[in-house]
Amino acid sequence: MFKEFKKFIMTGNVIDLAVAVILAGAVGLVVKGFVSDIMMPVIGEFTGGVSFADLSYELSPATEVVMGEDGETVLEEAKPANLLKYGAWIDALINLVIVGFVLFMITKAYNKTKKKQEEAPAAPPAPSNEEQLLTEIRDLLKNK
Repeated sequence: MFKEFKKFIMTGNVIDLAVAVILAGAVGLVVKGFVSDIMMPVIGEFTGGVSFADLSYELSPATEVVMGEDGETVLEEAKPANLLKYGAWIDALINLVIVGFVLFMITKAYNKTKKKQEEAPAAPPAPSNEEQLLTEIRDLLKNK
């Protein structure tokens, strides 16, 4: 069983997949940095200085610690605000569009570099019924 596993792991497809996953993670970090640190500030400038990452909608406000009259008894624990962070989602969508575009460009460049396989010449079409009849007539006239 170990030999089979070793044979499976050492095949080219598994190693190619591992390299692709590692590169995808690295490219993902680069694209995320590009979107967050370069694209979003530019887009924010066009939208009046708004940072999308900070955009959110407060569903319920934060609560503070409520102390008892003795000053030591905690009646209610502090709770953070319940936020709907749609700005982070916008960042993710822009990230997706950029990654999709980059992958499209890479695939397009790769397809251009591939050698185009020459198509086999198509077989000539079979003669029509009229051509067959004319050929038979010609052959019969030749034989006379």
